[in-house]
Amino acid sequence: MSRRKRRGSNVEEAVKFFNHVMEEKPYLPFLVALILLAWCIERWIFSFSNWVPIVIAVWATIQYGSYQRRILVEDLTKKWKRVVLNTSPVTPLEHCEWLNRMVTEVWPNFISPKLSTRFYSIIEKRLKHRKSRLIERIELQEFSLGSCPPSLGLQGTRWLTSNDQRFMRLGFDWDTNDMSILLLAKLAKPFMGTARIVINSLHIKGDLLLMPILDGKAVLYSFIAAPEVRIGVAFGSGGSQSLPATELPGVSSWLVKIFTETLMKTMVEPHRRCFSLPAEDLQKKAVGGIIYVTVISGNRLLRSSLRGSPSRKQEDCPDRSSEGQFVDRDLQTFIEVELEDLTRRTSARSGSSPRWDSTFNMVLHEEYGTLRFHLYECTPGNVKYDYLASCEIKLKYVKDDSTIFWATGTDSTVIAKQAYTCGEEVEMVVPFEGVSSGELTVKLVLKEWQFSDGSHSLNNFRVNSRQSLNGSSNFLPRTGRKIYITVMEGKDLSMKDRSGKCDPYVKLQYGKVIQKTKTAHSLNPVWNQKFDFDEIGDGDYLKIKCFSEEIFGDENIGSARVNLEGLNEGSVRDVWIPLEKVSSGELRLQIEAVRVEDFEGSRGSSKGSGNGWIELSLIEAKDLIAADLRGTSDPYVRVQYGNLKKRTKIMYKTLNPKWNQTLEFPDNGSPLILYVKDHNALLPTSSIGDCVVEYDRLPPNEMSDKWIPLQGVKRGEIHIQITRKVPELLKRASLDSEPSLAKAHDISSQMKQMMIKCRSLTNNGNLEELSAALSELESLEDTQDDYMVQLETEQMLLLNKIKELGQEIFNSSPSLSRRSSPN
Repeated sequence: MSRRKRRGSNVEEAVKFFNHVMEEKPYLPFLVALILLAWCIERWIFSFSNWVPIVIAVWATIQYGSYQRRILVEDLTKKWKRVVLNTSPVTPLEHCEWLNRMVTEVWPNFISPKLSTRFYSIIEKRLKHRKSRLIERIELQEFSLGSCPPSLGLQGTRWLTSNDQRFMRLGFDWDTNDMSILLLAKLAKPFMGTARIVINSLHIKGDLLLMPILDGKAVLYSFIAAPEVRIGVAFGSGGSQSLPATELPGVSSWLVKIFTETLMKTMVEPHRRCFSLPAEDLQKKAVGGIIYVTVISGNRLLRSSLRGSPSRKQEDCPDRSSEGQFVDRDLQTFIEVELEDLTRRTSARSGSSPRWDSTFNMVLHEEYGTLRFHLYECTPGNVKYDYLASCEIKLKYVKDDSTIFWATGTDSTVIAKQAYTCGEEVEMVVPFEGVSSGELTVKLVLKEWQFSDGSHSLNNFRVNSRQSLNGSSNFLPRTGRKIYITVMEGKDLSMKDRSGKCDPYVKLQYGKVIQKTKTAHSLNPVWNQKFDFDEIGDGDYLKIKCFSEEIFGDENIGSARVNLEGLNEGSVRDVWIPLEKVSSGELRLQIEAVRVEDFEGSRGSSKGSGNGWIELSLIEAKDLIAADLRGTSDPYVRVQYGNLKKRTKIMYKTLNPKWNQTLEFPDNGSPLILYVKDHNALLPTSSIGDCVVEYDRLPPNEMSDKWIPLQGVKRGEIHIQITRKVPELLKRASLDSEPSLAKAHDISSQMKQMMIKCRSLTNNGNLEELSAALSELESLEDTQDDYMVQLETEQMLLLNKIKELGQEIFNSSPSLSRRSSPN
């Protein structure tokens, strides 16, 4: 029996081997036929040598050996996968002292400076939006992480596997006492004054998870739970006072709270950050982008599994569909898409598998962003919407000009996709967080990335406004440039009035300068107004607020921010900006950066004209706030020009004063600030607004008429007329022109010759040359008109000069003055 079994197994193995050889060597049948043919020839025609059978035997032995090795490797691989995935999903603990030694060597000169620079910009932006109640204003002056690196994996590291996803668990412990983060804070009441806040110690302890994605092109990292955080704070002197640490007990806890909240929202499970590992680094810093978000559909949305009131869950029982799945046919839901302060909402749809197909235009202000999708239930006849669930998708720009999208899947798995070019569509199916069922299908299209050097990636190619000889972007310094903002139009603005009417206008704020458009009367208004701002070097945002003009106070119908970093001269960016904090509405802007030096000759110098003067006419104001109890004000204007201060007369009991006063200042380039005050006889004067008047780029000897909105108050505008008087330009023009009869005769003779030429061309019928001659004749007429205007100007200047000389002679001669005086 044993011999028969052995023979059977040998036969089966031979058959498997033969089948394998046939798959690997499809030409074998032809080779066998060729061998048989050779054997027949050798047998009956002529004889081959004896080496042919030996070659065949050696070849068969080699093939059989390679087959056995391959079978052995496949068996070992299957056994290893079975052990790792099933019996042992956690690898043994591995110690990594070598990793900490390497980090200690590299930290002082490489990792610490890079992280300090990176965190400096992040914290500086965070501090602008988050302040303690004890602090009025705070500024980051110094940031250094010190020379002590964090300790990684002190208790060892290990790999874990869940649903074919590999995780690396790594301990993180950072306890440093030599870091230096210097904050200068202006304190609020009741402390007042300033104080230097120094963060000199930091302790963070927790467990990290590292998850390689996209075949090792990126790594996701996060804390398993909220880490332990302690921050050491010291206080130095500020100004004329010194504040010990005991006087500000809330600052340390405030910093810990901000740091912990930031970690919880961005870097604690299931929220993960991404570290990309691109094969190519294009040395580009993305400062913003535009993304199209399409909410396609939902699936398996059930009240019983989503967040809702318990009573509703018990009352409403889902039905079964024809496929055997539970459905809620009367469930009406919509999705709210959130990107920072920008929110958009789909329309409501019914059923457990609703389909929305809504596309929204969203704006990114950084190289990364978080798209949050909130699911709400819309009950007919109910004003309040019930929150059901939410999910989020994060995206980040990669240095090789691609974009990575990632989200958290079921059972804490990872959903990750990569768009290699702008304009490439990425579709993702993301489950809702914290619920047992329900998923959302979205489509994302990154339209463009904008970079700090002025270039931008758009539809699979990068556009550079200017290129230098070495191939890098010719990005000019931002200081000393003008930024021109043209508010073109708006569309789909929100209606605040029940009658459906909307009277929108737009306020632009860049730095301390505020500009305002005229009021339109449509939900799709057209303004086409151009404003100019001096560029600020610290990368401040252009803040936009859209209002609807109402009788009892204007209504806010949306706001937005625009990152003006990385603008190049010579190119105009035409963009649609979606409004934030409203359900709909977009504004179209045209943005252009211009170097001031390009207009030095025609528009004058920003440092003053030397011997010219500023003529400021304060005409009127309107819609001022009421500073008195009787509902009126007694307004006047205090003008400050450098160290010079002047004021207008007081207009009593009015909110729409008219001064019609003209003030003059020597043109030395000082800032011109208007302070509108309310006069009080006994009490101190109160401020009812101020504004900055931009005049340094005005054309000389040309009056500019403008309405300027007042800052620091809810409403109020002031009407001014300002002129930069530069008499030397008129004198220089008259001296350089040197009018003479020769020039007049020259222009006259040229026109006569051109008339004779036109007659001859008319007789010959040469229409092309006749058209060119007529255009030359028109240019000569324009030159003649300009010359006549110049002569009239010089005549007026000459007459004025004669009058001035006559008056000086009259005043200097005693005899003439006695004759003219009455007896």
